Amino acid sequence: MGNHMTTEMKSIVDDLNMTIAGFMEKLRALPESEMRTKPRPEKWSRIEVIGHLIDSAHNNLHRFITGQYEAEPPHIIYEQEFWVKANVYQQAPIETVITLWILMNHRIATVLSQMEEKNYSKQCDTGRGEKSLHTIIWLAADYVKHMKHHLNQVVPGSYTVTYP
Repeated sequence: MGNHMTTEMKSIVDDLNMTIAGFMEKLRALPESEMRTKPRPEKWSRIEVIGHLIDSAHNNLHRFITGQYEAEPPHIIYEQEFWVKANVYQQAPIETVITLWILMNHRIATVLSQMEEKNYSKQCDTGRGEKSLHTIIWLAADYVKHMKHHLNQVVPGSYTVTYP
């Protein structure tokens, strides 16, 4: 595995690491009642939003790894509503969810930082219509933007981001 990241990948990994470091204390500072309150019955609570980000991390980690070695672009579809319900984040201990979010994102940062540059352009299929094929480096950049978009739902105004 190479440690010679391109400027673009280094920027993505640095951004991810800074986001984790900068947001974990904000998360830990939120009272449990605020973390578990649902804006509407059909909407996610803050803890479920963090859970969604964990699920997104699981699915994208799978893409970032299998995308490097599969002969065909891996077809990894993420059904977010199903994952959030199946993981029962609403009832999970807050600190467990926060810790898992941190650990999953450290894994992703490590995988991306060790990836050989030749693999950045390999593709994954996210299973979402005709625009479902994406390069690993595109998915990595999109992953961080997506995370910041949702972290703004947890603590509004934390990041300047346009997503999608």
